Amino acid sequence: MTKHLDIDTKAMRAKILDLAIRGKLTDQRQEDGNARDLLKEIQEEKERLIKEKKIKKEKPLPEITEEEKPFEIPENWEWVRWGTLSTSIKYGYNTSAQKDGKIKMVRISDIQNNQVNWDSVPFCNIPNEEITQYLLRKNDILFARTGGTVGKSYLVSEVPENVVYAGYLIRTRYSEKLSPQYLKYFMESYLYWSQLKKGTTITAQPNCNAKTLGKMVLPLPPLAEQQRIADKVSALFAQLDAIDKAYEEYRELQQTMKAKLLELAIQGKLTDQQKEDGDARDLLKEIQAEKEKLIKEKKIKKEKPLPEITEEEKPFDIPENWEWVRLGDIASKTIKRGKSPKYSITGDVLVFAQKCNTKPGRINLELAKKLDLSTLKKYPEEEFMLSGDIVINSTGNGTMGRVGFFRDKDNPYNLKIVPDSHVTTIRVPHDLIDSRYIFYFLKKLQPQLESSGDGSTNQKELKAAIIASICIPLPPLAEQQRIADKVSALLAQLDEMLPLL
Repeated sequence: MTKHLDIDTKAMRAKILDLAIRGKLTDQRQEDGNARDLLKEIQEEKERLIKEKKIKKEKPLPEITEEEKPFEIPENWEWVRWGTLSTSIKYGYNTSAQKDGKIKMVRISDIQNNQVNWDSVPFCNIPNEEITQYLLRKNDILFARTGGTVGKSYLVSEVPENVVYAGYLIRTRYSEKLSPQYLKYFMESYLYWSQLKKGTTITAQPNCNAKTLGKMVLPLPPLAEQQRIADKVSALFAQLDAIDKAYEEYRELQQTMKAKLLELAIQGKLTDQQKEDGDARDLLKEIQAEKEKLIKEKKIKKEKPLPEITEEEKPFDIPENWEWVRLGDIASKTIKRGKSPKYSITGDVLVFAQKCNTKPGRINLELAKKLDLSTLKKYPEEEFMLSGDIVINSTGNGTMGRVGFFRDKDNPYNLKIVPDSHVTTIRVPHDLIDSRYIFYFLKKLQPQLESSGDGSTNQKELKAAIIASICIPLPPLAEQQRIADKVSALLAQLDEMLPLL
């Protein structure tokens, strides 16, 4: 999460970097000197290193044209090419990772949130005569040249042990007359990413080579201002990090409060029990009578009786006029997944897929595809979704067990909707049960549902039989309604509190 409290911290970081590389984040000072003189010093140092055979002489880079300069920079700054500033841009050491060894090898996957997870860094076998040229040093910048992470960079701030960098990283080492942190911040800016995009070869694996990186242009201030810019950006980013951290801590607190609220609700501790509400046992008799009537009218099928609820299955005590029931015993239609659909480009019947039951907790029918109407006859009337239906994603890593609540307002065009084979629907008799209460109970149960799948790691599914056998504490209808109203109001208040942090 980066957008909160009317502050988009991701956009603010991008703006800070943009101002920084334009020279609008810091003051230009006469005593800083001129970047032209700095470039002369860098060139002299490079020539010395070439003469001492510490680096190789490279083909001169082309002059920077006016068309390549995307904006105006301060008078004492200079536009330069990346290759002009580097002593080397080359591939790292390309070999397979090993569990044991003497030399570690950093991979791009070991770098997360600008930090190396040294515990996950593997070892590699590298001949002794090749070690020196590949060993990492402080202030090296590592660059991912291929795949989905192409362009990702990392400034080496510490080297706790001998370590090389993997073959899909490009290493860039700079003169001591430059601020590595300023250069790293440039590599996070829009100007860097826009040039990288133009220079990346799009094949099966996106690729950016050292030659393309070396030709990239960047604005260079004098060293003193590079350091001021790096310090200012670091300070501002630290403030944004604090905002992000405070937001995440609040979100955790908010989720804890919501979970506690639902826990109190389903235990009968959020509302008063009123004698005039009656008893849930009488409600169950009415539900059973209605189901028998529907079976007799052949509107629903008679199902195999669910097992009695044992004392061990009751996780807490409930009020005297409540009753423990299995979800399948109070559902007004068989709890099951939808059919595997045939899709069409046109049509006025939607297919509700698991992605329509979104992670933020909203139903989004814009994500639904259209059903091929030639298959419509396979769907009996009871399978079309109705307002008040509860949906549970029944497959998929990261989505299985997610509980949603479908309402008429989610379907403004009043289209017919059928669930697909990855979604289980639960429908209760609305004249006897408040479906909001059942939804809130299942929402409280969502973490358990997410871990209740059967099957292999990548093919786990939440079976309808498991959902049907869930034990629910059922209050009389009037109290269900009071609980649902109170939970709805309190949840809304918690959501409204977020901008006040």
